[in-house]
Amino acid sequence: MKNKLSNLLILPCCLVMALSSCAPSKTLQTGNTNAERFSIVENPASQRIDILLDGKRYTSYLYADSLKKPILFPLMTRSGNNITRGWPIEPRANERTDHPHQMGLWFNYGDVNGLDFWNNSTARSVEERMKYGAIVHQNVDSIKVINDAASLQVSKLWLSPRSEPLLSEQCIYKFNISKEGQIIITIGVRLQALRDLSFDDNKEGLLAIRVARELEQPYLQKTTFTNANGIEDPEPRVDNQGVTGLYYSSEGKMGDDVFGTRGRWAMLNAVINQEEVSLIILDHPQNIGYPTYWFARGYGLFAANPLGQNVFSKGKETLNFKLGKGESTLFKYQVIIHSGSHLDSATVNQLSKDFASQ
Repeated sequence: MKNKLSNLLILPCCLVMALSSCAPSKTLQTGNTNAERFSIVENPASQRIDILLDGKRYTSYLYADSLKKPILFPLMTRSGNNITRGWPIEPRANERTDHPHQMGLWFNYGDVNGLDFWNNSTARSVEERMKYGAIVHQNVDSIKVINDAASLQVSKLWLSPRSEPLLSEQCIYKFNISKEGQIIITIGVRLQALRDLSFDDNKEGLLAIRVARELEQPYLQKTTFTNANGIEDPEPRVDNQGVTGLYYSSEGKMGDDVFGTRGRWAMLNAVINQEEVSLIILDHPQNIGYPTYWFARGYGLFAANPLGQNVFSKGKETLNFKLGKGESTLFKYQVIIHSGSHLDSATVNQLSKDFASQ
């Protein structure tokens, strides 16, 4: 256990240094300077691409090999309040230290031809590593920036522990500011099978966000937390200090009842530093398994998983999605960060309809 912890603690130190010390290699910015604007800065030496809003870093596309998959980190409100957990990348005080593989916003799955792409992290022992796959960044395909919108398209490979390619992925992240001032991130993921593949029903997937402390719901299971200096305290405890979150779904579910149910959208409402925040994930009707099942846990995991049907339905449904060699599929999601008030179901229903028509 000591060796695992030592390996894990290497990760945040390296990434914090990368996020703060490397000079950018390229900045792209266009559009009307009087409008809200994004800019995108590539930092290949530190394996990251920064997305800036009004000249300040809003999020980064991080793709260091130690992460085991590319992620967007952090996510924030426009006023700068974090909506994603900092640990283990940029630890903050009083954060849960469970599930070190849950960082920022990511896309992967718990069972592809028997390999687990979800739970892989530097905390895994050498003996365990043959059970896990990794997703590796390959290329920046395009960057576009204009006024209050930007897009980043990248290519990735899903690899076995022996570095055998199973899937190629093309992913596009689109960022924009709505007329209401909401930050909207639209994610499109095209997966192409490089061999025959089976995505056996598994609860761990697919598009996920690990949220900040304030967006958690009260949770009674003991776990470890960081101390006031962001360092892990090894003594497990139950602690709901600062927790204000509450889940809602399109089907009228609320709180813990959202977990394991289907819905066109799900939302977390919370208060962060006296700022009311709504975090929404919208499913798209063209996605497999629509409407998705929600892996919405009180401890802070907020995920849409259309492929875990047997688990979530308690055996009433089975999908076991498959792709033959050369076949592809597309997943589309939208993440909306609304601040200053809490959204109601009628408003989110309209946002869902707008996304479905795209």
